[in-house]
Amino acid sequence: MKQTILSWASILLGCTILAAGFVFFINPYNIVPGGVYGASIVLHNLFPSVQVGTFGYMFDIPLLILSVILLGAKLGGRTIAAALTTPLLMNILSRLAYPDEEALQSLDPALLLGGSLDLSDHLMLTCIMGSVLIGIGTGIVVRNQATTGGSDIVGMILQKYCHIRFSSAILLVDGMVVCFGLVVIGFGIGSADDVTQPSWHLSFYSLIAIFIISRVIAYVINGSKNDKLIFVISDRKMTELHQYILKDLDRTATYIKSSGLYSGADKEMLFLVVSYKEVAGIKLKIKQVDPRAFVIVTDAYDTFGEGWKQLPSPNDITPE
Repeated sequence: MKQTILSWASILLGCTILAAGFVFFINPYNIVPGGVYGASIVLHNLFPSVQVGTFGYMFDIPLLILSVILLGAKLGGRTIAAALTTPLLMNILSRLAYPDEEALQSLDPALLLGGSLDLSDHLMLTCIMGSVLIGIGTGIVVRNQATTGGSDIVGMILQKYCHIRFSSAILLVDGMVVCFGLVVIGFGIGSADDVTQPSWHLSFYSLIAIFIISRVIAYVINGSKNDKLIFVISDRKMTELHQYILKDLDRTATYIKSSGLYSGADKEMLFLVVSYKEVAGIKLKIKQVDPRAFVIVTDAYDTFGEGWKQLPSPNDITPE
């Protein structure tokens, strides 16, 4: 029960962070980071009386039906809750952030929180800030086996049935939305006659936002992936190194009997995975035990097993 409550609370937190990223850093500047809410920003420019979150509902309903059918009832239930909560939070935050209905329709950043958060002259900053918040919020929701609807659902479907990585699928879908928005309205701030800020320039910020979001989602779900894979080959019996690995590092390794291809002499080979912080200590110990040892250190893309991550289930999300 405690784990279930924590999971649902995490989903609510992720939805709130996601909504805040859009309301305060993305929507007012017409940066379109793809997906349902990117398309909603485009449509809000055409129909200002309808809020971005409301357009999100219009897109999410058919996608939610697909989610329940194709991704399973449990995931569908969580996704329904997250997808219905996010547009609601977005609409609530928008009404709180703008002083009146006219300002809400225009999404004028000069009126956002009384002008205290106007970043019109710092588009790169607002692009990065909004993208990071959206990526963190989405990642938290996805880690709890839900989605915020829209392109998340499409990404999960592509991952499950087309074997495309989740973050790559999101990048593909969002890129298509940006191209669609560029053709429709060009994402202009102000009027189309404003030559000081050509509207098509914002499409580059949109592409930057999409890339940052996909990277942050992957980081939140998978972590930094700084594990290192080490091979050690020596002519000696490296007992001291064995004890260092077992006792000092509290890890284990695989001992492999081997022989040199040229010399034919028996050798000892150790295979182990450690964190990047432990590499320096391992190398120093190897030098003490056998300065002539042959050592290979390389990145471990993913590590599963005792002391590391569990192997993923068929329905788990793997953004990388």
